[in-house]
Amino acid sequence: MAAAILIPISFFLTVFAILYLFFSTRNRERLALIEKGADANIFVRTKDSGGIASWKIFLINFAILLIGVGMAIFIAAMLVEVLGVYEGVAYPGTIITMAGVGLLVGFSITKKFEKSE
Repeated sequence: MAAAILIPISFFLTVFAILYLFFSTRNRERLALIEKGADANIFVRTKDSGGIASWKIFLINFAILLIGVGMAIFIAAMLVEVLGVYEGVAYPGTIITMAGVGLLVGFSITKKFEKSE
């Protein structure tokens, strides 16, 4: 019974701690830049700066990551059925490998988009 209560509480406390650290660190960095006389606008991307929007970068990388995971599940199923590879090894290994390949492909595509714009 106690575990049923402690798990959600610990989850929300962890999320809160991560968000608190993120925002407080970001605020300290910006205050340090302002104290040194630097412009804090380097954190904000605009259309005039020539960069691609951050949501587009996230969407491209996330889509390619999901494609990689989907292909990994298919490849792992083929490995299990055709080659008789142990299921406990085929699925996690293939998913992690193809997710990494997907992230690398997404990074290279994002890099090409940023160069072209």
